[in-house]
Amino acid sequence: MKRFWLVLLSLGLVLAFSASAMAVDVKFSGEFYVAGMYLDKTNLVKDTAADGPSTAFYYQRLRVRTDFVVSPGLTLITRFDAMERVWGGARGESAASTTAGSDLDSAGTKTENQNIAFDWAYINYVSPIGIFDIGLMEDGRTGTVFGDSYTTAGRIKWNNTFGPFTLKADITKVKDTSNTAITTATAADVDDDKYGVEGVYQWKDGKAGMKVTYYRYASKRVPVATGYQKTYWQFTPYTIAKIGPVDIQAELNWAKGKLQDTDTGSSTPNKDLDNLSGWIDATAVFGPVYFGGTFAYVSGDDPGSKDKQEGGTLTGGRDWMPCLIMWNYDRTNWAGPLNGYTGGTTTAAQDTAMSNAWFFQGRAGVKPVAALDIMASVSYANADKKPTAAWLYNSYGWEVDVTGTYKITNNLSYMLGVGYLFTGDYYKAESDANKIGNDYLVINKLTLTF
Repeated sequence: MKRFWLVLLSLGLVLAFSASAMAVDVKFSGEFYVAGMYLDKTNLVKDTAADGPSTAFYYQRLRVRTDFVVSPGLTLITRFDAMERVWGGARGESAASTTAGSDLDSAGTKTENQNIAFDWAYINYVSPIGIFDIGLMEDGRTGTVFGDSYTTAGRIKWNNTFGPFTLKADITKVKDTSNTAITTATAADVDDDKYGVEGVYQWKDGKAGMKVTYYRYASKRVPVATGYQKTYWQFTPYTIAKIGPVDIQAELNWAKGKLQDTDTGSSTPNKDLDNLSGWIDATAVFGPVYFGGTFAYVSGDDPGSKDKQEGGTLTGGRDWMPCLIMWNYDRTNWAGPLNGYTGGTTTAAQDTAMSNAWFFQGRAGVKPVAALDIMASVSYANADKKPTAAWLYNSYGWEVDVTGTYKITNNLSYMLGVGYLFTGDYYKAESDANKIGNDYLVINKLTLTF
């Protein structure tokens, strides 16, 4: 009898381990970096109690994407950031992240990212009528890198390709203020949403596209006495092309509509929105040597036009970091903004993304061997509009950067960079007696991709 049960149990185990199971193919990819930064001055003022100090520290981040391929055409995609912290540094929220409620380029807070914070969890489904993405995913990127500010949002996306044409559409929930178990609401229909349609035409050496986005931000409609909503359109034509040895990128962003569209009985005045930004970037490659140039513009707000906002909504984007010091999100994220003097209620700062500026850059590089890339750039920027009538100057200054990147292996690279900012008189604000100082930064960074 024992033999019978032993044979039966053995057969059961064989059948169990031989049974077909739902196949799930798991794919991993990501990036890990460790960097060291020295910043000579943590603000741009000089000969005051607020002057300095310098700062030097090491920091790191791990970012991992996991694709669970459930079946051909059906994938669950997730991504998380982990151990995003300064070595030996204080843990917890910064003042900026506490105010914003989250890390700017994450779905989690600063504290969560110092341990682990999941940013993405969405379904990718390749259907007979197009590709659908549904869930929490990347938002804030269109066309070229200019104007892009990556973040995470709940979205429904669709796209389909018809020969050289691709058509896209998306719905994004930016902010939800509905009455839930966590949030108590006093009104309905006060969410921030946006809706986009994009068309792209591709050819052998490039592509051109146009995205139209409608923004309806209604979260500030309450209280009724001062409430208003923001409703506007953004038009984004762009192109990326290669003409002979020259790589060209260009993009234009135009936001038009109502910055403050008030309800009946609100004391807040109506205000129109009319912002413009754009850039042209070109790089020519001649063997191991290359040359490039960039022109960028973001309109500033005219303090004399009280019923219209010409700047402040569009920026150059956090993803676009043209310099090591000026408008570099990594520098701001880890070391903080570089503040100048305050005029009235305005603080002059080299913050996370370019705004209210004309920007010009020339650069040259050489690759003496395939694994080494050395590049030098000279940049100049000045303000489009002075923030107040009493503001004296509009020059942000000149910056010289030199970087070298060595590819140790196919997946491991090391970068060393030095940047020097000749600070412009813009940061004197409303008094010529205010003194400002130049600044410099040294950074080295080891990056592993997998």
